[in-house]
Amino acid sequence: MSDAPEVNGAVVTPLRVVIALCLVAPFVAMLWVGSYAKTDPVLAGIPFFYWYQMLWVLLSTLLTMVAYKLWQRDQRSRAARKGGASR
Repeated sequence: MSDAPEVNGAVVTPLRVVIALCLVAPFVAMLWVGSYAKTDPVLAGIPFFYWYQMLWVLLSTLLTMVAYKLWQRDQRSRAARKGGASR
C-alpha cells in the first residue's frame, strides 16, 4: 500500500491538498466579506469592494485552471504507477 493516508478510500497526497486549496481559496475570499467591505483604496474610480470581487473572478479562473492541470498530472502519474494507459 502507499505511504499516503487514505480518507474514505481516496489517497491524500500533498498535490491533492494543493488542488483543494486552489479550489477553496476563492470561496473563502468571497465569503469573508468583512475583509473587503470598504470603499478605499479606489482603483480607476472603482471602489475597493467592486474591484476586489472582479479581481477574484480572474484569480478563480487561474486557480481552477491550475487545479485542473495538477489533477491531470496526478491522474497520469497514478495511471503510470498502476501500469495503465495515460490520457
